[in-house]
Formats: sequence, structure tokens, C-alpha cells
Amino acid sequence: MHDEGRSMIDCGIWLVRPESEALALTLQERLGGVLYRPWLDTATPQKEQFAAAYRQQSQWIMIAASGIAVRFLEGLAQDKHSDPAVVVLDEAGRFAVSLLAGHEGGANRLAYRVANVTGAVPVITTATEALKPLVVGIGCRKGVTAEQIAAAVHLALGERPLSEVREIVTIDLKADEPGLLDFCELHDLPLRILASATVAARPWVTKASDWVQQNVGLPGVCEPCALIAGARGKLIVPKMALNGVAVAVVEDNI
Repeated sequence: MHDEGRSMIDCGIWLVRPESEALALTLQERLGGVLYRPWLDTATPQKEQFAAAYRQQSQWIMIAASGIAVRFLEGLAQDKHSDPAVVVLDEAGRFAVSLLAGHEGGANRLAYRVANVTGAVPVITTATEALKPLVVGIGCRKGVTAEQIAAAVHLALGERPLSEVREIVTIDLKADEPGLLDFCELHDLPLRILASATVAARPWVTKASDWVQQNVGLPGVCEPCALIAGARGKLIVPKMALNGVAVAVVEDNI
């Protein structure tokens, strides 16, 4: 998978068990950060070790069950504006849960970065983000600008405002596309990256594209990306292409 950011981050990666070390090393290689191996200190309970280290990092990735994370955090959280961000990743790398300081502390964005490295599903529960009903899938040609992407997205959304968009979704081959990264950064939109193999397994398209099939090896990008990410939604805007950018929009059924 790919990381949706352009730089390393300062974070702590807390492992509960040595079995998680390979996953943790992958995260460290892609995101940076400091690994904590609490089992090396056999004299001090892990909960005490975590409490001692808690304020030393502004962001935490805990590879653990959510119940363990909650118990470790007992009594430590004080204020959402100053608490370190905490993302919990299960040991199988399936879900990256923004647990603490989601919006203000940056845990929501960190959850997306962890998800993009591991292939996990980012789990965001803050109302500001969770209530946004639209998922936008994007496919684009190499070298498109942020302005080209913005024009295509606004065309697809029509009268719907960009503030209703929960996330932008694309495939790993486009994870480092500068124009796409610039567009998401400019509008403070999280970018979710799906593995091409994931999209290939669910090739939901209204009309296959010969060009995309020849150049990417898939019948389409924007529609399956939007439908996979918006799993309970429906396709309200099928593929719409403008100046090298293809956009599809899915809306949650809530």
C-alpha cells in the first residue's frame, strides 16, 4: 500500500506483543516514529509504561485490541485540544480506529495514513467527518493539476458542496500524484488509497474504459473506488470525465 502523506511523522508506535513487530516495522518504515517494545521491561506493567510515555508523543499508533487501548488510556485523557492523538490498529491490520483526539489532535488524518500503509479500513466516528455523506472516487492521467481535479470534482458534485465530501478515494498507482495530493491538502480532504488488487476484485463499472484497461489493467478506477469506500451507499454520479480526470460520487444510504 501507499502512504497518503509526503513526509515522516513524529509518533509513538506501541506494540502490546512481539507478534506485531513486523506490522510495526512496516509502519515505521513508511511513516517514521519510535517503536515501543514494553515486554522488554519485565518489572513494570505495560499500563504503567504507557502512562509514563503518554505525553512524550503528540501522536500514538497502538497495535492492540481496542479494549486494551481503552484500559491503557484510563485517567490519561484531559482535553481534546491537548491530548495526544491515538489510533488503534488491530494486529491483523484490518481496521485503523481514530480513538482519541480525532479532529483536533489529528487522529482522524493519522488513521488514514495508517490505513493507506497497511490496507486497513479507516474508522472515523467524530460527527464532523462521519456525517458527511459523499465519497468521491477519482482516476486521473499522470501530471494533472490540482485545478484540473477541482474542476472535475465540482462538475460531478453539481450543486452539492465540497463540505459534504467525507473522503477522496483512488488506487495505489495514483497515491503519489502531486495534483491529487495538492487538491486534498488544499481542501483538507483525506485521501484513501485502495490496492489495485482490491479494485480488480470488485470491478464495478457502468461502462468499462479501454484506455484504463490498457494503461492501468482495470476496467475503471473512479466508480469501483467510490463504491468500495462507500460500501453502504449508492452511485449517484456515474463516471464523469473532464480534461484527464474521471470522477464518480457515492452517497451513503442513511
